Amino acid sequence: MMPYLLSAGAGILVGIIYALIGVRSPAPPTIALIGLLGMLVGEQVVPVVKRLIAGEPVVAFIQTDCARHVLGPQAGADRTPADPVGKEEKA
Repeated sequence: MMPYLLSAGAGILVGIIYALIGVRSPAPPTIALIGLLGMLVGEQVVPVVKRLIAGEPVVAFIQTDCARHVLGPQAGADRTPADPVGKEEKA
């Protein structure tokens, strides 16, 4: 139940921001896609800051884990067995 409430809260917050900057919802495709990209990048800020505070390497993490999360699986990349897309292709 909590993920649904958090999602609704985030949606309300984005709706308020849209109203403040004068963008109508549904947003034009370019604005919506840039907003989605901002959400994906914003999700990576917390893990990067945690690694910086812990003194762990950050550049390699950004190049691997963050890039994979933001850009998605790349064509021709090896998929792990836990990847549901990989399971569908094998079946």
